[in-house]
Amino acid sequence: MRAYERLLHYVSFGTQSDHTSDTVPTTPSQKILGAALVVEMKALGIEDAFMDEMGYVYGTIPATKGMENKPVLGMIAHMDTAEDAPGDNIKAKVVEYNGGDILLNEEKQIYLTEKEYPSIKKYVGQHLVVTDGTTLLGADDKAGVAEIMTMAETLMNDPTIEHGTIKIGFTPDEEVGRGADHFDVERFGASFAYTVDGGELGELEYENFNAGSARLVVNGLSIHPGSAKNAMLNASLLAMEFHSMLPVEQNPRYTEGYEGFYHLGEMKGHVEQAELDYIIRDHDAQKYEQKKQVMQDIADYLNHKYGKGTFELTITESYRNMKEMVEPHMHLIDNAKEAFAQCGVEAQTVPIRGGTDGARLSYMGLPCPNLGTGGHAYHGPYEHITLEGMDQSIQVIRELIRIFGEQE
Repeated sequence: MRAYERLLHYVSFGTQSDHTSDTVPTTPSQKILGAALVVEMKALGIEDAFMDEMGYVYGTIPATKGMENKPVLGMIAHMDTAEDAPGDNIKAKVVEYNGGDILLNEEKQIYLTEKEYPSIKKYVGQHLVVTDGTTLLGADDKAGVAEIMTMAETLMNDPTIEHGTIKIGFTPDEEVGRGADHFDVERFGASFAYTVDGGELGELEYENFNAGSARLVVNGLSIHPGSAKNAMLNASLLAMEFHSMLPVEQNPRYTEGYEGFYHLGEMKGHVEQAELDYIIRDHDAQKYEQKKQVMQDIADYLNHKYGKGTFELTITESYRNMKEMVEPHMHLIDNAKEAFAQCGVEAQTVPIRGGTDGARLSYMGLPCPNLGTGGHAYHGPYEHITLEGMDQSIQVIRELIRIFGEQE
């Protein structure tokens, strides 16, 4: 089975995580996909495949004869999808791309356009998996799951391909920053690993944001507007005042590369209370700490202005830049670059403008860079990925496994 066929099957499972939930995983649907993956893995001959009570899926591809003492390598992807767009009842389809705009939905006249997504121009003559423009696709990261599973099928069915022990891991809740919370690194048993998550073909990433979330609760005072002079505190307006004091240029819309940002993801409120949810990101640890301090300073200033307890700011850490954990093991990067080169793919070492389970896992003792899956426009209705890119990604993974098998 080709990877795209698996992807089309996996996206039929609605597996959005939920940042407001305190359960593990945050949504029960993730365990439904996890259970299906265990059944599939066992059918491939991965005898120890299982899902734990937290929804993490593990399995082992045994080393071929004579390769048992080679480094144990892990391959990891996440099962959940983002909350940023509808993620149920996905109507995915394969289109042959011959140039121009792609009609996703005839009834609603929704197009994937070259103007908005110029990267599609390089895929003329290839085949794209797309949606009907009303939901996300879920290639982030079910494409990674599909590529790892297809790689596993190849290795399990062809004993002539020599390799060391390969560990497989599929995580829940990566999109809400909790994917590594309950990952059992010791039980996983790998010396090193790669996440196969997001990014176009050739992307190789071992730098990511330092990341946190900030929740601001603003407490106002409601009084009849006819007699509100010098008395009413409109929480919604105070929330707007707080946001207006953040640096305008440090908005995601105006940042790129290594530049960090504050991102207001959700807000709701009325006169008596308003709630704002932010994420804070920066590759530079010092600048990240400064961003957190700026938010705290604004809250303190406004509490002094309007009264103690008016602004309640809670900042929660999500993950750290994995760079310092990976740099002592640069053979992970060198091996990946060699694998890309052997497969005729140009490696692009770029900073992740987001997060990955690998960041947390690297700090948990499992150095874990990221390999791109071949997709684009994640977290939205224009998400797409090429069949050919997925096939090449599998070739890269296989080549990477071969390279590790030649090392002591």
